Amino acid sequence: MNELPLTAYFYLASLLFSTGIYVVLVKKNAVFVLLGIELMLNGANLILVAFSKAAPTLNGQIFAIFSVVLTVCEVSIALAILLNIYRKHATSNLDELQEIGNE
Repeated sequence: MNELPLTAYFYLASLLFSTGIYVVLVKKNAVFVLLGIELMLNGANLILVAFSKAAPTLNGQIFAIFSVVLTVCEVSIALAILLNIYRKHATSNLDELQEIGNE
C-alpha cells in the first residue's frame, strides 16, 4: 500500500486554512465565522500530525489533541455567548451587532 507523501498533507492543510480564512473574512454570520476558525485550526492540526508522522515521536499528535480540546472549549464558550446575544438582540449578523454596540 502506497503512503501519501508529506506534501499532500501540506496541500490539504493549506487548503483547509485558506478556506477558513475566506469564510472568516467574507461571511457575516457569527456561526459561520466560528466554522471558519474551526477550519483554520483543523488545518494547523493536520500540519502537526503530518510532522509527527515524519518524525518518530508523538509530540505533534499530543499537541494536536491538546489543540482540539482547547478548540472545543473555545467553541462552547463562543456559542454560549452567541446564544445570549441572539436572545437579547434577535440577530447573529456581526455587522448589525457592531451597529448595536455603537448606540
